[in-house]
Amino acid sequence: MAATNNNDQPFEAADYALYAVTVACWSASWYALSLQPGIVANEVSLVYRFVIAAGIMLVWVLLTSAQIRFSLRQHIVFATTGIFIFSSNFLLFYYGSQYLVSGLLSVVFSTAALTNLLISSVATRTVPSAKIVLAILIGIIGIGLIFQAEIASRGFGDGVLLGLAFCVCGTLSFSLGSVVSGQLQSSGKVPLVSANMWGMFYGICWAAILAVVQGKPFNWDPRPEYLWSLIFLAVVSTVIAFASYLKLVARIGSGRAGYATVIFPIFALLISTWLEGYQWGLLAVLGLTLVIAGNVLITRGSQRKRA
Repeated sequence: MAATNNNDQPFEAADYALYAVTVACWSASWYALSLQPGIVANEVSLVYRFVIAAGIMLVWVLLTSAQIRFSLRQHIVFATTGIFIFSSNFLLFYYGSQYLVSGLLSVVFSTAALTNLLISSVATRTVPSAKIVLAILIGIIGIGLIFQAEIASRGFGDGVLLGLAFCVCGTLSFSLGSVVSGQLQSSGKVPLVSANMWGMFYGICWAAILAVVQGKPFNWDPRPEYLWSLIFLAVVSTVIAFASYLKLVARIGSGRAGYATVIFPIFALLISTWLEGYQWGLLAVLGLTLVIAGNVLITRGSQRKRA
């Protein structure tokens, strides 16, 4: 049976193309991110990245005549999402990339679908369903197996657990920001492109404040890989991937589009295998399978609710 979109029509070539672009952009972004730490402080690199991305988003907003003026209350929400999603989230993964291969960063981040639901349950003071609890447990066990394999090959003294802690905190930061943003978006009064533009602006401000407080210089890394990875992260991973994903959601629905977060860790780990020498083992394969299974369980449930 042919795959169907929200209107029960067969997927068109454009749907598959958008899926491919989204997955490719997000899969490669983790390796690009791992090339950023070095001469330039992580906070400063983050400022550079989102100055470029936010500038492009501003042009997008102006060209589409999207709303640009909002109330003080809405700006408080934008600032919150900016701090959690467009600053702290990325910054923690930048730190994590100093200890882990890039593919492992993507595996931890892919559990955001699980942590989003868990944090939403806490925020709304509702008891998670048995299915959500099962999905979260499956995901946790999967992460545990992957990192048990990593510790077995590298040992405790190589920063594996510290890198994992940074990534877990980064994922939780993303989920906290997502819950806040989701509550604003549920009103249907704020265009997502405008909300993200302002979120990026406040994320830039927060990263700049952190850099100044810590005395981090706004210097430059002359390595070619720093420049191309910065441009890739700002333009491809942020703007192009974002545009492709939004278009995909509009065409086939967020439930089906959400499968991109299930697929990209596989390709991210393949990139790590090719470029960073990541070694697969039975525990790693089993762990990744469980992480994907937990995400699929959540995504399929979300899709049925929207059907």
